[in-house]
Amino acid sequence: MSANIMKLTLNTVLGACLALAISACSAAPSFVSTRGGQFLKNGNPYTYIGTNFWYGPILASDGQGGDYARLTRELDTLKSLGVTNLRVLVGADGPSGVFSRVEPTLQTAPGVYNDTLLTGLDRFLVELGKRDMQAVLFLNNSWEWSGGYGQYLEWGTGEKALIPLVDGYWPFMQQMRKFQTSTEAQQLFFNHVRAIVGRTNSLTGKPYKEDPAIFSWQIGNEPRCFSDDKQIQDGFIGWLTEAARIIKEIDPNHMLSTGNEGWMGSEQDWDLVRRINTIPGVDYMTIHIWPYNWSWASAEDLEGTLDAAIGKTAEYLAQHATLAQELGLPLVCEEFGFPRDGFSPAMSATTRARDTYYKYLFSQVGETLQGANFWGWSGFAVPLHEQWESGDPYTGDPAQEAQGLNGVYVTDTTVDILKNAIQNLKQ
Repeated sequence: MSANIMKLTLNTVLGACLALAISACSAAPSFVSTRGGQFLKNGNPYTYIGTNFWYGPILASDGQGGDYARLTRELDTLKSLGVTNLRVLVGADGPSGVFSRVEPTLQTAPGVYNDTLLTGLDRFLVELGKRDMQAVLFLNNSWEWSGGYGQYLEWGTGEKALIPLVDGYWPFMQQMRKFQTSTEAQQLFFNHVRAIVGRTNSLTGKPYKEDPAIFSWQIGNEPRCFSDDKQIQDGFIGWLTEAARIIKEIDPNHMLSTGNEGWMGSEQDWDLVRRINTIPGVDYMTIHIWPYNWSWASAEDLEGTLDAAIGKTAEYLAQHATLAQELGLPLVCEEFGFPRDGFSPAMSATTRARDTYYKYLFSQVGETLQGANFWGWSGFAVPLHEQWESGDPYTGDPAQEAQGLNGVYVTDTTVDILKNAIQNLKQ
């Protein structure tokens, strides 16, 4: 072989190797990260407007509640609007048939899972990946509608979990503070964290830790300690810290958030807010805002109290943005809602006040916020009852809430506000 031919062959081989290396790099998972208080995606600053779609994995399943045709229709619609970030419940805990609880449930007993729903979660992530969409996956709940604290307490201690709509909110909250110091209940939750975060997708063979369809893991929905007692607060921070450690140990690729509401969900204690957001491994700060629930807006006069609600919202955003900037964390308002006009859950009710409120909050993305997820997407659902019943279609309003009150249907004028805000979003 001549020297020129040998040189040509070597160059060809080297070129092919380089092309393969470039191809491998371009095919590598692209995970969102943070730097200097900003999200980074593919190395560039990233902001987003998304929604809460808690029931997505149930729709993706083949069993009770499954509706693959609706799932794909909802995802295609959201993608067409520019919504690519969905906040999602991994699954509910405990037996089905409990009043005001989501069903079917994923973890039916400690460590015992509904495999059909697990496959639904796998399929949901696959469908997101096809559309370049991502999910914030939350693993626990301080509220009763998915089991959460109360179910882990019942499993760990034998004490029957209370239901707020039956037993009252004050007794419920007093019981839930026990989770913060229950070693038995917390250990059952940690086992659940290990099972889900360490899972390998049964449809693709890809470990969850390698899936860019996951935006972040979230410890829980609105984790609260429900007490100003120092010992209970220390227990609260302790279990959040351990959950964060376990998640990051199993999956160092994805971001982590707590799911906390901010000051209103932290005993109105700024020191506790700071402690929550300085837990090792927490990558960004979350807040939730509920003007009606927090008495910033009146059910009797939503439009008349709207300006005051927006003023309170601006103040809440600014206060948390100051702390987030100090801590070097992106700030996301990952859950907020506003009732339909007249405080009516009916699909026919207008959404003038809500549209104005959403327009304001969306305008803060890229300013005080790096992201915002409204609660929640009802899409093409047509509710059958005001109080959800087993077999009814899923809406953005979970089982304990009036169906339609806060959810956004595809026919709502709110969708136009959403679409325009995303189109005007500055990256």
